Amino acid sequence: MNFVLRFVLRVAITVVMMILGGRAGAVTPNDPSGTWLVEDGRARIRLERCGPTRDRICGFIVWMKEPADKRGQPHRDKENPDPDKRARALLGHQLIMGLQATTDGRFAGDIYNAEDGKFYSVSLWRESADRLKLKGCLIKLLCQTQTWHQTLDAQPGQLIGLTGDLNGPRADKEWAQVPPPKAIQAKAK
Repeated sequence: MNFVLRFVLRVAITVVMMILGGRAGAVTPNDPSGTWLVEDGRARIRLERCGPTRDRICGFIVWMKEPADKRGQPHRDKENPDPDKRARALLGHQLIMGLQATTDGRFAGDIYNAEDGKFYSVSLWRESADRLKLKGCLIKLLCQTQTWHQTLDAQPGQLIGLTGDLNGPRADKEWAQVPPPKAIQAKAK
């Protein structure tokens, strides 16, 4: 029963945060946290704070227009160079890996492309309250920019749970770690 109550509470918190558009709490105007519909409409990506000090941005596929192949099987990460990761489902998978804030108010780092199994340099920034720009580059001269739109609703099949929970996306090992609690020293009397 405790598990069910905890799960319902987490879903409720997630829904409230989605209704508020990810703008509550410590979110700053440049913070890209929230759920975004990619430019071609094929997927929704949830961006959130990650890393031991929560100063990075990670992104997860939380909805796919076509989550299954022609046989009805979930799309898999079959092009991944790591054979151990080729069987994992794309829905719920992490594709943005700990982007760091830059001095110009953007976040930069790597994005994983499951279509070819490669990582690319990326930077992203809020263009407006509901639009995000994402610029990906193969090399400095070969770049492409997309506009993503923030979504506040949940589509059927969308993962709405917290990252790492039953109905949420799964962080890669290096970003799933939570910092250990700091030891509290007792005062000498």
